[in-house]
Amino acid sequence: MDKKIAIVTGASRGIGEEVSKQLSKSGIHILCASRKKEDSEKTASSIRKEGGSAEAFALDVSDPDSIDMFLEEILPKYPKIDILVNNAGVYLDSGSIESTTLEMLQGTLDTNLIGPFLLSQKILGVMKKNGYGRIVNVSSGMGQLYDMSSGYAAYRISKTALNALTRILYSESSGKDIKVNSVCPGWVRTDMGGKSATRSVEHGAETIVWAAQLDKSGPSGTFLRDKKEIPW
Repeated sequence: MDKKIAIVTGASRGIGEEVSKQLSKSGIHILCASRKKEDSEKTASSIRKEGGSAEAFALDVSDPDSIDMFLEEILPKYPKIDILVNNAGVYLDSGSIESTTLEMLQGTLDTNLIGPFLLSQKILGVMKKNGYGRIVNVSSGMGQLYDMSSGYAAYRISKTALNALTRILYSESSGKDIKVNSVCPGWVRTDMGGKSATRSVEHGAETIVWAAQLDKSGPSGTFLRDKKEIPW
């Protein structure tokens, strides 16, 4: 296949669905991944109906075995992965740190950090071999140490750690045409963000899609919002 190949996690709804659709409009073949293949297929089918190219896969990023099965399925067929969008995420805790349980913390880290870590670990090697790649970690301003506040401890910690992963991947890919960035999409009207959020899904996806297609002169190792660098 001559088209670029993009993996988008959490592709069945919200920002992941919109990112998948927008990237497909650039002629990119989308590997839509979410916990249930039938949910991924809804996005993939919608893309194909609009003339794009997409496939559906089951992937639970909180489960290392599911990640291994996903990679074993796709890499023989697509040994050149051009784009990885680590979008899948959960938001399990609320209120003060005293109300955050160990189960909330572990569940949040499994999905928001460990899943992206394991996927990026394998896909970075593929990108290094091919000399090209774009990794986008969907983060949040709630993970900024620069402006860290109280509450939502598990979520905040997971996104701060995801930003650290971005910096490590960036440092370990230097010298190659590989770009690795964190993106804060802002407060978006999704199931997670709620109806009161200030941004549309289209607006939230915009910088993620842009970062996934940066040219060689584009930024890397940065934290981005609205296509501009923000403090860590």
